[in-house]
Amino acid sequence: MSEIKAKDFAPTGDAGEEKDAAKAHFDNLKTNKPRPPKPQYAVTIAVSSRTLFNMVTERKIYEDQGLEEYVAYQRDHENEPLMPGPAFPFVKALMTVNARLRQLYPDSEELFDIVLMTNNHAQVGVRLINSINHYGTLHLQPDISRLARRTAAAAHTFKGSPLYPNLHTMSLQLPFPLSDLTIERFCMTGGESPTGYLEAYMTNLYLSKDSEKVSEAIEEGIAAATMFMAVKENELSDTQLRVAFDGDAVLFSDESEIIVKEGGLDTFFAHEKKFENTPLAQGPLKCFLEALGKLQRKFYAKNERLNCPIRTFLVTARSAASSGARVLKTLRSWGLEIDEALFLAGAPKGPLLQKIKPHIFFDDQMFHIEGARELGTISAHVPYGIGQKYNKGKLIESPAKKK
Repeated sequence: MSEIKAKDFAPTGDAGEEKDAAKAHFDNLKTNKPRPPKPQYAVTIAVSSRTLFNMVTERKIYEDQGLEEYVAYQRDHENEPLMPGPAFPFVKALMTVNARLRQLYPDSEELFDIVLMTNNHAQVGVRLINSINHYGTLHLQPDISRLARRTAAAAHTFKGSPLYPNLHTMSLQLPFPLSDLTIERFCMTGGESPTGYLEAYMTNLYLSKDSEKVSEAIEEGIAAATMFMAVKENELSDTQLRVAFDGDAVLFSDESEIIVKEGGLDTFFAHEKKFENTPLAQGPLKCFLEALGKLQRKFYAKNERLNCPIRTFLVTARSAASSGARVLKTLRSWGLEIDEALFLAGAPKGPLLQKIKPHIFFDDQMFHIEGARELGTISAHVPYGIGQKYNKGKLIESPAKKK
């Protein structure tokens, strides 16, 4: 049998031209609805269905009655929109940033792109699509209903006033563009873990309720976190994406935390002073901060720094004078900026986060997550580093003995 070479199947000139023409035709298709950006240019956020929506009832049916009853329930209720989950405000805020970017850069594809990454079966997809379309309609404008109510109240209060003779014709003028909840890319794996697809989707951040899947993603080098709903609700910004990060074992590696756990604070302070000019190694969320910074700079280039719809916060238990310089110099060495840096010197993070009101707060230690949640902060646990072996400073898992 003669050897068949790959080049024997190479398209002829005509076939190649047809392929290029077909691709160009698809790329140039026009629509009034914004199309997802090409993955190679986008900041891709993969969210699970249980983080985007509140599926506690549905999850209980799955656990108590099994898969078939779960799928049947979802199918029977597919016209009932799911309630928002912990990632919902964050995703809405991403869409607000996209709307501003499209206003400043109409042809740019450097945007956030959301992928619904779920191990649900395809039959459940109809309810997920219906829910996204429902909120895409209701929340076309972030909190437009509240602004409309304020406008109506003002019109009623000052009706007939000589100061406002044309108040009856007053229209609602918004200082920001409309933002649609748009999720066009789905990955439904029918019971299999979706983490194997994260790299193929060029994912910059993966948010899930499943800590095992999050750990798998981090091991593959993808920024990831396990999301938790706040215990009580805080009013969040409608016009600015606000993201708060812990430092060690989140933006940075856990090398300094290892020093604290093994040698205590005095050893840690001496170590940080000695290596003040040596950048810390990167942690699992560094690449996401980097992606946020890239989009921030697009606003700065248009003289929009003071009106930038992205704001980042470092909220760390470190002390500023004793160990803060190395952190700030590390960020500088990476070419990254953080808008606000809060050094708490061991004080609780919850009260500060309550004032910041981030759409999401990343931390590697569950007691910080729990404290933040209790005061109304939507939080995301990063299961990385030596901190996973401790709870409130106490060892919960003995380290492997050295041979």
